[in-house]
Amino acid sequence: MERSSAGWGSGLIGVIIFSGSLPATRVAVVDFSPMFLTSARAVIAGLLGAMFLIGLRQTLPSKKELVPLLVVSLGVVLGFPLLTGLALQHITAGHSIVFIGLLPLATALFGVLRGSERPKPAFWAFSILGAAAVAGFALFTSGGGSMLGNALMVAAILLCGLGYAEGATLSRRLGGWQVISWALLLSLPAMAIIAMLTAPIVWNSVGAPAWISLAYVSVFSMLVGFIFWYRGLALGGIARVGQLQLLQPFFGLVLAAAFLGEAISWGMIASTLVVVACVAGAKRFT
Repeated sequence: MERSSAGWGSGLIGVIIFSGSLPATRVAVVDFSPMFLTSARAVIAGLLGAMFLIGLRQTLPSKKELVPLLVVSLGVVLGFPLLTGLALQHITAGHSIVFIGLLPLATALFGVLRGSERPKPAFWAFSILGAAAVAGFALFTSGGGSMLGNALMVAAILLCGLGYAEGATLSRRLGGWQVISWALLLSLPAMAIIAMLTAPIVWNSVGAPAWISLAYVSVFSMLVGFIFWYRGLALGGIARVGQLQLLQPFFGLVLAAAFLGEAISWGMIASTLVVVACVAGAKRFT
């Protein structure tokens, strides 16, 4: 019970941190190309992760752990950041909420395929209902989006779900912060080359909001958030704790209200209550 509760608490902190990722990415791609943003955030987070690994004298991963670590890199270091960056050039951050609502389902699915988890049928019912509540709220508040942007987000969600499940399975052996740090370190050489090749030609044209957003997605979205998230998935279960992602869009709207003065509607409150009920139901039946 204590292990499960710790997993839920850690996972919730991770979700709160991740909730600012898409809005920050939307701001950053105004002045940075998606490829530079993806590679730069990975380089910054990778250097920080390398400092932790060296400073705390971590043992090198075994050969059999290298392939799963590369899958984590593909999913959460390259795939999700790049594809969402490209998508957010065609759709709004608000519209992307539709797809974030599908992420718990993707994570649970890969948790079954890669993590050998077997949730009960009732879990899937609550999971689908929660995803539908998020998607319905998003569709009514953000309008439509381009087909290209939608397709890119679907691909991003699938890769992210795979990276989450693979990383959570590894975290049971290596530890949460070690997994994301090793995944970032493996991708560091390639990401550094890409960052140099795609860097802005004129740096003084980059505004302060883009720099702040780059800092956020590099330190928090790419590293700190994963430390809590992978620990939560490893302790509480991939499918179960993954349902907390249903709350991510609503946390994002709360942050927008607090820092940007945006209004919170009754529809948001009602949808949040439905989602909380679904998360509680999913927790009980996993």
